Amino acid sequence: MAVEEEGLRVFQSVKIKIGEAKNLPTYPGPNKMRDCYCTVNLDQEEVFRTQIVEKSLCPFYGEDFYCEIPRSFRHLSFYIFDRDVFRRDSIIGKVAIRKEDLQKYHNRDTWFQLQHVDADSEVQGKVHLVLRLSEVITDSGVVCHKLATRILECQGLPIVNGQCDPYATVTLAGPCRSEAKKTKVKKKTNNPQFDEVFYFEVTRPCSYNRKSHFDFEDEDVDKLEIRVDLWNASNLKFGDEFLGELRVPLKVLRQSSPHEAWYFLQPRDNGSKSLKPEDLGSLRLNVVYTEDHVFSSDYYSPLRDLLLRSADVEPVSASAAHILGEVCREKQEAAVPLVRLFLHYGRVVPFISAIASAEVRRTQDPNTIFRGNSLTSKCIDETMKLAGMHYLHVTLKPTIEEICQSHKSCEIDPVRLKDGESLESNTENLRQYVDRVFSVITTSGLSCPTVMCDIFFSLREAAAKRFQDDLDVRYTAVSSFIFLRFFAPAILSPNLFQLTPHHTDPQTSRTLTLVSKTIQTLGSLSKSKSASFKESYMAAFYEFFNEQKYADAVKNFLDLISSSGRRDPRSVQRPILLKEGFMIKRAQGRKRFGMKNFKKRWFRLTNHEFTYQKSKGDPPLYSIPIENILAVEPLEEESFKMKNMFQVIQPERALYIQANNCVEAKAWIDILTKVSQCNQKRLAVYHPSAYLNGHWLCCRASSDTAAGCSPCTSGLPANIQLDIDGDRETERIYSLFSLYMSKLEKMQGSTPSETRASKATSGSSLRPPPIPCEARGIPCPRMVP
Repeated sequence: MAVEEEGLRVFQSVKIKIGEAKNLPTYPGPNKMRDCYCTVNLDQEEVFRTQIVEKSLCPFYGEDFYCEIPRSFRHLSFYIFDRDVFRRDSIIGKVAIRKEDLQKYHNRDTWFQLQHVDADSEVQGKVHLVLRLSEVITDSGVVCHKLATRILECQGLPIVNGQCDPYATVTLAGPCRSEAKKTKVKKKTNNPQFDEVFYFEVTRPCSYNRKSHFDFEDEDVDKLEIRVDLWNASNLKFGDEFLGELRVPLKVLRQSSPHEAWYFLQPRDNGSKSLKPEDLGSLRLNVVYTEDHVFSSDYYSPLRDLLLRSADVEPVSASAAHILGEVCREKQEAAVPLVRLFLHYGRVVPFISAIASAEVRRTQDPNTIFRGNSLTSKCIDETMKLAGMHYLHVTLKPTIEEICQSHKSCEIDPVRLKDGESLESNTENLRQYVDRVFSVITTSGLSCPTVMCDIFFSLREAAAKRFQDDLDVRYTAVSSFIFLRFFAPAILSPNLFQLTPHHTDPQTSRTLTLVSKTIQTLGSLSKSKSASFKESYMAAFYEFFNEQKYADAVKNFLDLISSSGRRDPRSVQRPILLKEGFMIKRAQGRKRFGMKNFKKRWFRLTNHEFTYQKSKGDPPLYSIPIENILAVEPLEEESFKMKNMFQVIQPERALYIQANNCVEAKAWIDILTKVSQCNQKRLAVYHPSAYLNGHWLCCRASSDTAAGCSPCTSGLPANIQLDIDGDRETERIYSLFSLYMSKLEKMQGSTPSETRASKATSGSSLRPPPIPCEARGIPCPRMVP
């Protein structure tokens, strides 16, 4: 989601590796061990949670998390929780990294000391405040100075125990005085609009001098301050919850009166001593935070056009895209934005075909074809990751879930066998799993995405032409990607491909490792398969699959996915699961006297329908065919005083849904919009608020069938697998050229064609206007701290 900032579109994303914690405090009991998990929070909104590591004071998580950040934030926070025997969670400590400090830790493993957490330190949000000092002449002729404190609104207050009923206290405080006043409570909102004014008497001078309109007693005023405390009104006996405070010294009025500013809320300084950081342990993290600042499309036209012509340049090594791969320190750096750009403009197949053909011509041994980490390999890997993710899910996910749930022992290494385990039984379990996985892969050819098949066709043709005496090279050129770099890694680490939500347990991980090794060897079609195993027990196990039917099945599968003019997978009627999970929906009141309350339901989206049921695996309670989705849009918070809500609009009504957090809400809106983008009856306008109490809250229209009052979101691509912004990717490529400009200039003397391409990519005509410092990752604060 882009945020408009000074004429730029700003995209935020974060990639996090949660490593391990160490030296956590012991549990106050005989066991002393803890069952801990870690959460990732934007300020205080949880967006990710690791699995629980049981009975450890040094838990290893090893989990990765990536998301596009859909809103502004102040801190990226990590909390370590302990799950106790009563299934209640208690916070051990936290790591909070300010947004402006994220660049300090960019892409490097860092140990952070866990900090103490209490209610007074957990704050977020900001307050809009206006201060005005005035002279007032009373009826008796006495002159006094009065301070008008106007608290307009707050934004982004935290949700406490599922609700937020905020109010503010405004206090004029000094060494010898403290006068407090209180706003009204605003129910069910974390963005309250107060707009209340409070008056405080500041000074009473002995004389009145009209020439010095704001001549007040310096020693008094310099010691005074306005303090605003935010509270959440609570019905509990423990009292109201503190949400944060701000303190403004009155001497700010010397520079300007009135004084108006937004202030971030701060923790309460109550003078209490917290635990020493080393008392709580530490957490190892690797954080990559990225901000892409993107100009309007016309700025990028010269560079974009030059890149898109890369497939037509002879030789392709002189093209702008190939040169980018040469100057980048890591091929992956160049491959990611290049593939996304070429996919967006439908040019990825010609480009990959061109660089693959050039690499094949340089290859001397058919057994090493596409085995290196070249630009070709990285580009094909990235294309499969983007275009093939749903294909991977529909093919492997059911079987991977079955392996994780059944939890059968499959250890076949005699040295690793546990007491009571049978080698014969374990071998049979593993053989059944391998057969199951092998079968679902080799029968999935019709579901393979067209763009992958077109690339495989070009690989096959280039390899067969280069090595005409090797009849198997047309298969190995394709299998080196589809088996070795696509299916086998997904089986080995299913959490990295979203096939499982977390890392698998050690026993299941070992089973998947053995399955992955076997599938990789089956797909490689190597001449001496047993010799490809370093372990003798694996070579012995592979004899179960050393039959011609397995080789034939692999070849038939490879023939199908690398054939030109194959059937478009979108014509296959098999439902593809796109996304699922628990959310809260508002009952639609389809019955005459039905209650319109909120209920937790399991939602499931395929390329055919959007359904919900009570729990996972239950029959659907309600189904919306994809062709009936007219729009998918956010729902304003004021409708139900609930955050992260969106609406799925159908011909007869809108379904109102609340996601778990802002990241999940954006993900659901994006995927639902993309899968329904080509519907012929999509709406052009919609109601951003709900229809309640006989009218639409947004436009006050009384008819529930009244036309919408706001334009619908548009412009997302129809392809359900890809959500790519071409300008954003071009900006990333421009940034890479700028980063490696010195290497680019050294290449200018290589060949005439390379010189022309190099000069073109470094020419001033391709450069957008100078970008402000903060647009390059240097913070430029605009808020009063």
